[in-house]
Amino acid sequence: MNVVKVTNDAEKREFLEFPPRLYKNDKKYIRPLNKDIQDVFDKKKNKFFKTGECERFLFKNTQNKTVGKVAVFVNKKYKQEQPTGGIGFFDCINDQETANFIFDFCKNWLQERGMEAMDGSINFGERDKFWGIVTDGFDEPLYGMNYNLPYYKDLFENYGFQIYFNQLCYSRPVHGDVSRVFTVMHAKHAKNPAISAKPMKKNQLEKFAKDFTEVYNKAWADHGGGKEMEYAKTLKMFKAMKPVINEHISWFVYENEKPIAMWMNIPDLNQWFKYLHGKFGIWEKLKFLWVKKVRKNTKMVGIVFGVVPEWQRTGIDGYMIWEGTKHLRKHTDFEVTELQWIGDFNPKMMKIAESLDTTVTRKLATYRYLFDRNKPFERHRTL
Repeated sequence: MNVVKVTNDAEKREFLEFPPRLYKNDKKYIRPLNKDIQDVFDKKKNKFFKTGECERFLFKNTQNKTVGKVAVFVNKKYKQEQPTGGIGFFDCINDQETANFIFDFCKNWLQERGMEAMDGSINFGERDKFWGIVTDGFDEPLYGMNYNLPYYKDLFENYGFQIYFNQLCYSRPVHGDVSRVFTVMHAKHAKNPAISAKPMKKNQLEKFAKDFTEVYNKAWADHGGGKEMEYAKTLKMFKAMKPVINEHISWFVYENEKPIAMWMNIPDLNQWFKYLHGKFGIWEKLKFLWVKKVRKNTKMVGIVFGVVPEWQRTGIDGYMIWEGTKHLRKHTDFEVTELQWIGDFNPKMMKIAESLDTTVTRKLATYRYLFDRNKPFERHRTL
Protein backbone atom coordinates (compact mmCIF):
# COMPACT_ATOMS: atom_id res chain seq x y z
CA MET A 1 0.00 0.00 0.00
CA ASN A 2 1.24 3.49 -0.84
CA VAL A 3 1.13 6.15 1.90
CA VAL A 4 0.82 9.73 0.66
CA LYS A 5 1.37 12.65 3.00
CA VAL A 6 -1.13 15.37 2.20
CA THR A 7 0.79 18.46 1.12
CA ASN A 8 -0.37 19.79 -2.26
CA ASP A 9 -3.75 21.03 -3.47
CA ALA A 10 -4.61 17.82 -5.33
CA GLU A 11 -4.00 15.71 -2.22
CA LYS A 12 -6.01 18.13 -0.08
CA ARG A 13 -8.92 17.82 -2.52
CA GLU A 14 -8.67 14.02 -2.44
CA PHE A 15 -8.78 14.13 1.38
CA LEU A 16 -12.12 15.93 1.05
CA GLU A 17 -13.51 13.96 -1.90
CA PHE A 18 -12.81 10.39 -0.75
CA PRO A 19 -15.63 10.24 1.89
CA PRO A 20 -18.43 11.30 -0.51
CA ARG A 21 -17.40 8.46 -2.83
CA LEU A 22 -17.30 6.01 0.07
CA TYR A 23 -20.74 7.08 1.33
CA LYS A 24 -22.40 7.55 -2.07
CA ASN A 25 -25.05 4.89 -1.35
CA ASP A 26 -25.73 5.97 2.24
CA LYS A 27 -28.79 8.25 2.29
CA LYS A 28 -28.10 9.35 5.86
CA TYR A 29 -24.68 10.80 5.08
CA ILE A 30 -24.40 14.59 5.06
CA ARG A 31 -21.16 15.92 3.72
CA PRO A 32 -19.43 18.34 6.14
CA LEU A 33 -18.52 21.77 4.82
CA ASN A 34 -15.08 21.69 3.23
CA LYS A 35 -14.13 24.89 5.03
CA ASP A 36 -14.85 23.37 8.45
CA ILE A 37 -12.42 20.52 7.74
CA GLN A 38 -9.83 22.76 6.09
CA ASP A 39 -9.86 25.11 9.09
CA VAL A 40 -8.77 22.25 11.36
CA PHE A 41 -5.55 21.91 9.34
CA ASP A 42 -4.92 25.64 8.91
CA LYS A 43 -2.13 26.75 11.23
CA LYS A 44 -3.44 30.31 11.12
CA LYS A 45 -6.92 29.29 12.27
CA ASN A 46 -6.33 26.32 14.60
CA LYS A 47 -4.70 27.38 17.85
CA PHE A 48 -3.73 23.79 18.67
CA PHE A 49 -0.85 23.95 16.22
CA LYS A 50 0.88 26.22 18.77
CA THR A 51 1.23 23.30 21.16
CA GLY A 52 0.91 20.31 18.86
CA GLU A 53 1.64 18.64 15.55
CA CYS A 54 -0.74 17.24 12.97
CA GLU A 55 -0.34 15.56 9.60
CA ARG A 56 -2.78 14.05 7.09
CA PHE A 57 -2.29 10.93 5.00
CA LEU A 58 -3.95 9.15 2.11
CA PHE A 59 -3.62 5.40 1.65
CA LYS A 60 -3.69 4.03 -1.90
CA ASN A 61 -3.79 0.49 -3.24
CA THR A 62 -1.66 -0.94 -6.04
CA GLN A 63 -4.02 0.60 -8.61
CA ASN A 64 -3.36 4.03 -7.03
CA LYS A 65 -6.95 4.16 -5.80
CA THR A 66 -7.60 5.76 -2.41
CA VAL A 67 -8.81 3.17 0.11
CA GLY A 68 -8.37 5.16 3.33
CA LYS A 69 -7.39 8.44 4.92
CA VAL A 70 -6.55 9.74 8.39
CA ALA A 71 -5.17 12.66 10.36
CA VAL A 72 -2.74 11.85 13.17
CA PHE A 73 -1.67 14.33 15.80
CA VAL A 74 -0.16 15.10 19.18
CA ASN A 75 -1.40 17.89 21.40
CA LYS A 76 0.43 18.80 24.61
CA LYS A 77 -2.80 20.20 26.07
CA TYR A 78 -4.47 16.80 25.74
CA LYS A 79 -3.60 15.68 29.27
CA GLN A 80 -4.01 11.96 29.95
CA GLU A 81 -2.57 9.37 32.36
CA GLN A 82 0.00 8.40 29.73
CA PRO A 83 1.15 10.49 26.75
CA THR A 84 -1.72 10.00 24.32
CA GLY A 85 -1.99 11.08 20.70
CA GLY A 86 -4.99 11.15 18.48
CA ILE A 87 -6.25 10.00 15.12
CA GLY A 88 -9.18 11.63 13.38
CA PHE A 89 -10.96 12.13 10.08
CA PHE A 90 -10.54 8.37 9.63
CA ASP A 91 -12.27 6.86 6.62
CA CYS A 92 -11.63 3.43 5.18
CA ILE A 93 -13.10 0.81 2.91
CA ASN A 94 -14.67 -2.21 4.60
CA ASP A 95 -11.46 -4.18 4.86
CA GLN A 96 -9.80 -5.03 8.17
CA GLU A 97 -6.35 -5.50 6.64
CA THR A 98 -6.46 -1.99 5.20
CA ALA A 99 -7.66 -0.54 8.50
CA ASN A 100 -4.92 -2.41 10.40
CA PHE A 101 -2.31 -0.94 8.06
CA ILE A 102 -3.62 2.57 8.76
CA PHE A 103 -3.75 2.01 12.51
CA ASP A 104 -0.23 0.54 12.54
CA PHE A 105 1.03 3.53 10.58
CA CYS A 106 -0.56 5.94 13.07
CA LYS A 107 0.80 3.97 16.02
CA ASN A 108 4.34 4.16 14.65
CA TRP A 109 4.00 7.89 13.88
CA LEU A 110 2.85 8.56 17.45
CA GLN A 111 5.46 6.32 19.06
CA GLU A 112 8.17 8.25 17.26
CA ARG A 113 6.86 11.30 19.11
CA GLY A 114 6.84 9.69 22.53
CA MET A 115 3.19 8.71 22.73
CA GLU A 116 2.05 5.60 24.58
CA ALA A 117 -1.57 5.45 23.42
CA MET A 118 -3.88 6.79 20.73
CA ASP A 119 -7.51 7.90 20.88
CA GLY A 120 -9.84 7.93 17.91
CA SER A 121 -11.60 9.00 16.01
CA ILE A 122 -11.18 12.45 17.55
CA ASN A 123 -10.50 16.00 16.43
CA PHE A 124 -7.30 18.04 16.48
CA GLY A 125 -9.27 20.62 18.44
CA GLU A 126 -12.17 20.88 20.86
CA ARG A 127 -14.65 18.11 21.56
CA ASP A 128 -17.58 20.04 20.11
CA LYS A 129 -16.84 18.92 16.52
CA PHE A 130 -15.71 15.80 14.67
CA TRP A 131 -15.42 13.60 17.76
CA GLY A 132 -16.18 9.90 18.09
CA ILE A 133 -17.29 6.87 16.09
CA VAL A 134 -21.01 6.27 15.65
CA THR A 135 -21.89 2.86 17.12
CA ASP A 136 -25.68 3.10 17.36
CA GLY A 137 -28.37 5.31 15.84
CA PHE A 138 -27.17 5.87 12.29
CA ASP A 139 -29.40 8.84 11.56
CA GLU A 140 -28.44 12.03 9.74
CA PRO A 141 -25.62 13.68 11.73
CA LEU A 142 -26.06 17.04 13.39
CA TYR A 143 -23.87 19.87 12.18
CA GLY A 144 -20.27 19.27 13.30
CA MET A 145 -21.00 15.68 14.38
CA ASN A 146 -19.05 12.73 13.05
CA TYR A 147 -20.82 10.14 10.95
CA ASN A 148 -19.57 6.78 9.70
CA LEU A 149 -20.68 3.49 8.26
CA PRO A 150 -21.64 0.74 10.77
CA TYR A 151 -18.57 -1.40 10.01
CA TYR A 152 -16.19 1.24 11.47
CA LYS A 153 -16.97 -0.09 14.95
CA ASP A 154 -15.63 -3.51 13.95
CA LEU A 155 -12.54 -2.04 12.27
CA PHE A 156 -11.57 -0.30 15.51
CA GLU A 157 -12.48 -3.07 17.93
CA ASN A 158 -10.95 -5.89 15.86
CA TYR A 159 -7.65 -4.00 15.87
CA GLY A 160 -7.74 -3.77 19.66
CA PHE A 161 -9.23 -0.37 20.40
CA GLN A 162 -11.41 -0.27 23.51
CA ILE A 163 -14.14 2.19 24.43
CA TYR A 164 -12.64 4.97 26.54
CA PHE A 165 -16.06 6.56 26.93
CA ASN A 166 -19.42 6.53 25.21
CA GLN A 167 -20.95 9.71 23.83
CA LEU A 168 -24.70 9.73 24.40
CA CYS A 169 -27.01 11.83 22.26
CA TYR A 170 -30.46 12.55 23.68
CA SER A 171 -33.60 13.51 21.81
CA ARG A 172 -37.29 14.18 22.32
CA PRO A 173 -40.24 14.98 20.02
CA VAL A 174 -41.31 18.61 20.27
CA HIS A 175 -45.00 17.63 20.21
CA GLY A 176 -44.60 14.61 22.47
CA ASP A 177 -46.09 14.35 25.92
CA VAL A 178 -44.44 16.62 28.47
CA SER A 179 -43.77 15.33 31.94
CA ARG A 180 -46.47 16.23 34.45
CA VAL A 181 -43.67 17.45 36.70
CA PHE A 182 -42.94 20.21 34.19
CA THR A 183 -46.54 21.36 33.96
CA VAL A 184 -46.96 21.30 37.74
CA MET A 185 -43.77 23.31 38.25
CA HIS A 186 -44.87 25.71 35.52
CA ALA A 187 -48.18 26.30 37.28
CA LYS A 188 -46.37 26.86 40.57
CA HIS A 189 -43.91 29.47 39.30
CA ALA A 190 -46.40 31.14 36.94
CA LYS A 191 -48.20 32.39 40.07
CA ASN A 192 -45.10 34.30 41.15
CA PRO A 193 -45.24 37.82 39.67
CA ALA A 194 -41.46 38.16 40.04
CA ILE A 195 -40.85 35.30 37.58
CA SER A 196 -40.92 35.78 33.83
CA ALA A 197 -39.70 33.93 30.73
CA LYS A 198 -38.43 35.69 27.61
CA PRO A 199 -37.30 34.39 24.24
CA MET A 200 -33.97 35.56 22.86
CA LYS A 201 -34.20 38.50 20.42
CA LYS A 202 -31.74 39.31 17.64
CA ASN A 203 -32.04 43.05 18.25
CA GLN A 204 -30.99 42.63 21.89
CA LEU A 205 -27.90 40.45 21.54
CA GLU A 206 -25.89 42.59 24.00
CA LYS A 207 -28.48 42.06 26.73
CA PHE A 208 -28.84 38.34 26.16
CA ALA A 209 -25.08 37.83 25.86
CA LYS A 210 -24.71 39.46 29.28
CA ASP A 211 -27.50 37.33 30.75
CA PHE A 212 -26.11 34.16 29.19
CA THR A 213 -22.64 34.83 30.59
CA GLU A 214 -24.01 35.42 34.08
CA VAL A 215 -26.11 32.24 34.17
CA TYR A 216 -23.44 30.10 32.51
CA ASN A 217 -20.69 31.14 34.90
CA LYS A 218 -22.85 30.54 37.96
CA ALA A 219 -24.25 27.22 36.70
CA TRP A 220 -21.29 25.61 34.94
CA ALA A 221 -17.95 27.31 35.68
CA ASP A 222 -17.17 24.91 38.53
CA HIS A 223 -18.75 21.85 36.92
CA GLY A 224 -16.45 19.22 35.49
CA GLY A 225 -13.48 21.50 35.08
CA GLY A 226 -15.44 24.06 33.10
CA LYS A 227 -14.07 27.48 32.32
CA GLU A 228 -15.70 30.85 32.90
CA MET A 229 -17.09 32.62 29.85
CA GLU A 230 -16.20 36.23 29.15
CA TYR A 231 -18.92 38.63 28.03
CA ALA A 232 -16.89 39.82 25.04
CA LYS A 233 -16.47 36.24 23.78
CA THR A 234 -20.13 35.46 24.37
CA LEU A 235 -21.21 38.53 22.41
CA LYS A 236 -18.85 37.63 19.57
CA MET A 237 -20.34 34.12 19.50
CA PHE A 238 -23.90 35.48 19.50
CA LYS A 239 -23.15 37.87 16.64
CA ALA A 240 -21.62 35.02 14.61
CA MET A 241 -24.78 32.98 15.25
CA LYS A 242 -27.14 35.82 14.36
CA PRO A 243 -27.95 34.61 10.80
CA VAL A 244 -29.26 31.29 12.14
CA ILE A 245 -30.78 32.39 15.45
CA ASN A 246 -34.44 31.47 15.70
CA GLU A 247 -36.13 33.87 18.10
CA HIS A 248 -38.69 31.29 19.24
CA ILE A 249 -36.43 28.54 20.58
CA SER A 250 -33.94 30.06 23.05
CA TRP A 251 -35.36 31.09 26.41
CA PHE A 252 -34.28 32.91 29.55
CA VAL A 253 -36.00 33.06 32.92
CA TYR A 254 -35.78 36.08 35.20
CA GLU A 255 -36.53 36.89 38.79
CA ASN A 256 -37.28 40.63 38.88
CA GLU A 257 -35.25 41.01 35.66
CA LYS A 258 -32.27 39.10 37.10
CA PRO A 259 -31.38 36.09 34.89
CA ILE A 260 -31.68 32.79 36.72
CA ALA A 261 -32.01 30.15 33.96
CA MET A 262 -31.48 29.65 30.24
CA TRP A 263 -32.33 27.11 27.55
CA MET A 264 -30.40 27.70 24.32
CA ASN A 265 -31.30 26.02 21.04
CA ILE A 266 -30.41 26.58 17.40
CA PRO A 267 -31.72 25.00 14.19
CA ASP A 268 -29.67 22.03 13.01
CA LEU A 269 -27.63 23.64 10.25
CA ASN A 270 -27.08 20.30 8.54
CA GLN A 271 -30.74 20.32 7.50
CA TRP A 272 -29.78 23.20 5.20
CA PHE A 273 -26.10 22.44 4.56
CA LYS A 274 -26.91 19.01 3.16
CA TYR A 275 -28.01 20.75 -0.06
CA LEU A 276 -24.61 22.46 -0.50
CA HIS A 277 -22.49 19.29 -0.93
CA GLY A 278 -19.64 20.55 1.21
CA LYS A 279 -19.15 23.87 -0.55
CA PHE A 280 -19.75 27.34 0.89
CA GLY A 281 -18.62 29.87 -1.70
CA ILE A 282 -20.60 32.90 -2.86
CA TRP A 283 -23.05 30.81 -4.90
CA GLU A 284 -23.55 28.34 -2.04
CA LYS A 285 -24.17 31.18 0.43
CA LEU A 286 -26.92 32.50 -1.82
CA LYS A 287 -28.30 29.00 -2.18
CA PHE A 288 -28.15 28.61 1.61
CA LEU A 289 -30.31 31.72 2.07
CA TRP A 290 -32.79 30.38 -0.49
CA VAL A 291 -32.90 26.89 1.05
CA LYS A 292 -33.26 28.41 4.52
CA LYS A 293 -36.30 30.30 3.28
CA VAL A 294 -38.10 27.56 1.36
CA ARG A 295 -37.10 24.34 3.15
CA LYS A 296 -38.64 23.56 6.50
CA ASN A 297 -36.13 22.67 9.19
CA THR A 298 -37.76 20.22 11.58
CA LYS A 299 -34.78 19.60 13.85
CA MET A 300 -33.42 21.91 16.54
CA VAL A 301 -30.35 21.32 18.66
CA GLY A 302 -30.00 22.06 22.36
CA ILE A 303 -26.59 23.60 22.97
CA VAL A 304 -26.71 24.89 26.57
CA PHE A 305 -29.08 24.48 29.50
CA GLY A 306 -28.39 26.03 32.87
CA VAL A 307 -29.93 27.13 36.16
CA VAL A 308 -28.11 29.25 38.73
CA PRO A 309 -27.34 27.30 41.95
CA GLU A 310 -29.88 29.06 44.19
CA TRP A 311 -32.70 28.11 41.84
CA GLN A 312 -31.68 24.52 41.17
CA ARG A 313 -34.08 21.82 42.38
CA THR A 314 -36.94 24.33 42.58
CA GLY A 315 -38.64 23.27 39.36
CA ILE A 316 -37.79 26.50 37.55
CA ASP A 317 -36.42 24.34 34.70
CA GLY A 318 -39.89 22.83 34.28
CA TYR A 319 -41.39 26.29 34.14
CA MET A 320 -38.90 27.36 31.45
CA ILE A 321 -39.27 24.23 29.34
CA TRP A 322 -43.05 24.24 29.30
CA GLU A 323 -43.22 28.01 28.68
CA GLY A 324 -40.82 27.67 25.77
CA THR A 325 -42.36 24.48 24.40
CA LYS A 326 -45.89 25.93 24.29
CA HIS A 327 -44.56 28.89 22.34
CA LEU A 328 -42.37 27.08 19.82
CA ARG A 329 -45.09 24.55 19.08
CA LYS A 330 -47.24 27.42 17.80
CA HIS A 331 -44.57 29.44 16.02
CA THR A 332 -42.11 26.97 14.47
CA ASP A 333 -41.98 23.83 12.32
CA PHE A 334 -39.60 21.97 14.61
CA GLU A 335 -40.56 18.39 15.36
CA VAL A 336 -37.48 17.08 17.18
CA THR A 337 -35.12 18.45 19.80
CA GLU A 338 -31.64 16.90 19.87
CA LEU A 339 -28.90 17.42 22.42
CA GLN A 340 -25.24 17.36 21.50
CA TRP A 341 -23.45 14.39 23.04
CA ILE A 342 -22.85 13.89 26.75
CA GLY A 343 -20.05 11.62 27.92
CA ASP A 344 -21.10 8.62 30.01
CA PHE A 345 -18.41 9.71 32.48
CA ASN A 346 -20.65 12.65 33.43
CA PRO A 347 -23.65 11.22 35.33
CA LYS A 348 -24.77 14.66 36.53
CA MET A 349 -25.24 15.88 32.97
CA MET A 350 -26.85 12.60 31.99
CA LYS A 351 -29.35 13.01 34.80
CA ILE A 352 -30.16 16.54 33.66
CA ALA A 353 -30.72 15.31 30.10
CA GLU A 354 -32.95 12.50 31.31
CA SER A 355 -34.93 14.95 33.46
CA LEU A 356 -35.86 16.80 30.26
CA ASP A 357 -37.95 13.81 29.11
CA THR A 358 -35.35 12.72 26.55
CA THR A 359 -34.20 9.30 25.41
CA VAL A 360 -30.85 8.19 24.01
CA THR A 361 -31.25 8.01 20.24
CA ARG A 362 -27.61 7.92 19.11
CA LYS A 363 -24.30 6.70 20.52
CA LEU A 364 -20.76 7.48 19.53
CA ALA A 365 -17.63 6.07 21.11
CA THR A 366 -14.24 7.54 21.83
CA TYR A 367 -11.85 4.62 21.43
CA ARG A 368 -8.42 4.20 23.01
CA TYR A 369 -5.57 1.89 22.08
CA LEU A 370 -2.72 1.36 24.58
CA PHE A 371 0.59 0.60 22.88
CA ASP A 372 1.69 -1.51 25.86
CA ARG A 373 -0.79 -4.38 25.48
CA ASN A 374 -0.01 -5.65 28.99
CA LYS A 375 -1.01 -2.39 30.67
CA PRO A 376 -4.45 -2.50 32.34
CA PHE A 377 -7.04 -0.52 30.38
CA GLU A 378 -8.98 2.10 32.34
CA ARG A 379 -12.02 4.00 31.15
CA HIS A 380 -12.48 7.75 31.54
CA ARG A 381 -12.83 8.66 35.21
CA THR A 382 -16.30 9.57 36.43
CA LEU A 383 -16.84 13.25 37.13
